[in-house]
Amino acid sequence: MTTEVRVPALGESVTEATIATWFKKPGDRVEMDEMLCELETDKVTVEVPSPSAGVLAEIVAAEGETVGPDALLAQIDEAGTATAPAKAKTEDAKPAEKSEGQDKMTGKSVDVMVPSLGESVTEATVATWFKKPGDSVEMDEMLCELETDKVSVEVPAPAAGVLAEILAEEGATVDAKARLAVITEGAAGNASGPATAQETVLKNAGPEETRPRSDVEDAPSAKKAMAEKGVSRDQVQGSGRDGRVMKEDVAKASAAPAAAPRAASPASDADREERVKMTRLRQTIARRLKDAQNTAAMLTTYNEADMSGVMQLRNEYKDAFEKKHKVKLGFMSFFVKACCHALKEVPEVNAEIDGTDIVYKNFVHMGVAVGTPTGLVVPVVRDADQKSFADIEKEIGALGLKGRDGKLTMAEMQGGTFTISNGGVYGSLMSSPILNPPQSGILGMHKIQERPMVVGGEIVIRPMMYLALSYDHRVVDGKGAVTFLVRVKEALEDPRRLLMDL
Repeated sequence: MTTEVRVPALGESVTEATIATWFKKPGDRVEMDEMLCELETDKVTVEVPSPSAGVLAEIVAAEGETVGPDALLAQIDEAGTATAPAKAKTEDAKPAEKSEGQDKMTGKSVDVMVPSLGESVTEATVATWFKKPGDSVEMDEMLCELETDKVSVEVPAPAAGVLAEILAEEGATVDAKARLAVITEGAAGNASGPATAQETVLKNAGPEETRPRSDVEDAPSAKKAMAEKGVSRDQVQGSGRDGRVMKEDVAKASAAPAAAPRAASPASDADREERVKMTRLRQTIARRLKDAQNTAAMLTTYNEADMSGVMQLRNEYKDAFEKKHKVKLGFMSFFVKACCHALKEVPEVNAEIDGTDIVYKNFVHMGVAVGTPTGLVVPVVRDADQKSFADIEKEIGALGLKGRDGKLTMAEMQGGTFTISNGGVYGSLMSSPILNPPQSGILGMHKIQERPMVVGGEIVIRPMMYLALSYDHRVVDGKGAVTFLVRVKEALEDPRRLLMDL
């Protein structure tokens, strides 16, 4: 008996859906209520369960097709014999060496699925596969790395066995419930690692293919290691697939003595260029910053602060502070507290526009911009206005470390109401920071530089810092912006004001 699989109810106003993913293929055994495919509508994703047990005899609507309500998607043979002969013929027609390889790969098939990406993340890009089909894998061994708009996600093996098939190749965009690969549990496979894979590529390559391809994305962990060790890409010989640089390659290159520079050979400009695909993180940064410029009426006001008071207070108490709280007293906690103090007086800087409403936040979730090897991220110190100097220093340190290691979660980067960006750590003397939408304000810190200043009619040397506040003029008037920045300046120049709430 044949059972039809049809589009389930989509909702009153939904007239069509797109076939997103088939989890089964013709000839596969299916159980009652087992998930067959996934449909996408304008608003929601709809899963289609099997109406009966049997064999998936035919797929009528392929992935990517648009279907209407109650449309026929597939047919199931409840007897389970519809496709068995055809399957047997296909297997008989396979080359002998392939069937030998399959003899080793007997056992239960285990799907490798996209792990949890976070509430608002709907898709990811497959960045790097660390294994290839036929390789042996251990339970929890890292199989591949995914990139989302904000974070990199590592995918561990759900079982030990052999990587039988890769369903989503590098560069592919997958949704939050997609299958990435299939593992044959308990089977034995190749023990070859990245180095053997590279040898195979070079062995089979022609004269033009013996060097790594320029369109290959290096492993994120390798990029981080190169940035930390100051090693350029040209100094590293990649051992991964297609010449991809892995973390261990960077370690080898940094340990080896530097080779004598070769004489430059004439080459056209095209030969000396390198084209690298933008990461999802960099694409998101580019889009959000351009959206901020296009949407907000952005303006920047400047001031400068004498950092003598903060530096004196810090030098006086830093040892006692570290001894008691087990964390160093830096400058960021002073800036966070100064901004929280100023935001209470000028609440519109802590507000955001939602349609025709202005939403005032009666709390401060302080975003702190952190530079990483893969781009700028902004983790959030929640309820910063309620935290002590020690709490703020500890949290900023922990978030900064996770950012540099690529371990920040989406939850740790969402919900900020105001942002501080410290370009001074890179030597910036003055800049105009760009808003982090939907926020209405961002403070730019800069390098502390000794400059001659007039104090009490005399010229003295003072450690000065330029401050820049970029704000959305749709929400914040010039008076409010200037007042905010003056309050930050006053709190930094006389930190005692923070204690007195002045």
